[in-house]
Formats: sequence, C-alpha cells, structure tokens
Amino acid sequence: MIQPTDFLFEGGRSGVLLIHGLTGTPMEMKLLGKGLNRAGYTVHGMQLAGHCGDVDDLLATGWRDWYASVERAADALAARVDHLFVGGLSMGALLALKLAADRPGQVAGVGVYGATFRYDGWTIPKLARLSFLLPLAKKLGIGRHRSFMEQPPYGIRDERLRAQVSAAMLGGDSAAAGLPGNPWYSLAEMYQLSAAVRRQLPQVEAPCLVAHAREDDVASTRNAELVVRSVGGPSELLLLDDSYHMITIDRERRTLIERSAAFFDRIAAAGAPTRAAA
Repeated sequence: MIQPTDFLFEGGRSGVLLIHGLTGTPMEMKLLGKGLNRAGYTVHGMQLAGHCGDVDDLLATGWRDWYASVERAADALAARVDHLFVGGLSMGALLALKLAADRPGQVAGVGVYGATFRYDGWTIPKLARLSFLLPLAKKLGIGRHRSFMEQPPYGIRDERLRAQVSAAMLGGDSAAAGLPGNPWYSLAEMYQLSAAVRRQLPQVEAPCLVAHAREDDVASTRNAELVVRSVGGPSELLLLDDSYHMITIDRERRTLIERSAAFFDRIAAAGAPTRAAA
C-alpha cells in the first residue's frame, strides 16, 4: 500500500525500489528517484514502517517491521515490472542488501548508498560510537526515552541545502526531513539488523554498486569496504569526493544518478532475473 509520503514515478519495465535510512523519509531518495525515472525506470520511494511520524511511532516498531515493509513494497513493484532493482541509503542500504540475500531470484541489482553498519564517522561523539552496546541496554530496559541528537553538518556538505533540511528537521517536520535524533531503542534495533545483514552478505549474489562519500560524517568508508569484500556477487565501488553522508541529495547527486542508471542498465542488458524467476 502506498503511504502518504511515498513517491511513485511510472516508467519502463525495469523498476527501482528506493529505501531511506533510520529516522529518515522518502524525501531523501526523491532526487535520485527522479533521475532514475528520467533514465527510463519505474521508481517507488517507500516509507519504512514507523517512520515519518513522532518518536513514539518509531519506537512502536523494530527492524523486522521495517524489513517487512520493504518486502511488501518489493512485491508490489515486482508485480509491475520485469526487472527489480533496489537501492538504499544508510540503514536503507542494509535493508536492500538483506532483500537481495533473501530473494536472489527477484533482485537484479543493488544500489548500496552510504551503507551504515556502524556509526563511526568523523562527527559521531565518542559516547555515540559505543551505540553498538545499545541492544544490551534495551534488553535491560535502560534508556527507552533517550536519543542521540543529530549533529551538524547533518550529513550534507552543501551549505544551502543543509540549512533547508536542518530547519525542517529541527522545526518538527518529520515527514519532510525526518526526526532530529536517533532514539536509543531504535538504534539498538538497527544494530541487530546490522549483525543479521553482516552474516548474510556472502549470500548477496546480485551485482552491487557501493557508493560512499570519502568524508562521510556519519559512517566511515570501512562500511563500504565491508560490503565490497563480503558480498558473494560482483561489486563496484564509487567513492565521492564532494559529499557527506546524504549522497542522494548532496553535491554529487547527479554523478550518483548517472552511475546508478548506467549500472542498472548494464545488468538489465545482460539478462537480469525477471519477476517470473522470483
């Protein structure tokens, strides 16, 4: 079912499902989606379960709920197209990789954008770098109402765009710019997802375009390197020099669109899996 914040751009018989990150919104994928649509693709930018509302909405869900919403969206798009590609930003990249691992006959290729297995970028405070311990805190019932607040530059190198996004986020417009903080319990769920996807990376047989900012402020390039060396299928690494974490909207978004479209085009031309094979 299409959510109010989703977008759907009708195009050809190859489709791309785009997945936003933790506490994010489909808006962070919309420019990429428009570019892929101009290249001929049918594109669905989906809303993850529990997102685009308030903190309580998010805390009412966990990673299995987020992934279930990805599976439903993938099924709906696969019914409309012959070739299904999936791309995700940050935590969305992990969900995209999991879908590819679970459904090798359905997912033709993966756009892995700013993959975040750990928050280890240069703006992450030392305390937040210990957030991999949060699953234990959640198990003990500690910190349900605590959050790590977003820090400048908010994943965006472009100063004018950063000002627009931060104003919307800090002004409470979660549907447009996401929540201003990451709840501890949601981060705990993200780290459980991360552990699950790490184990499944060798099962990802679909080709992967792994794009990452060299100066990612949220997740270092070690996250991208993990994907490249661990996936079971072919991978292509794209390092961007003039962006921060939000590479789908930052200064090099046009490069990302062009490389993604060309990558998916090559897979489709080589004979990607069809929905009948799923």
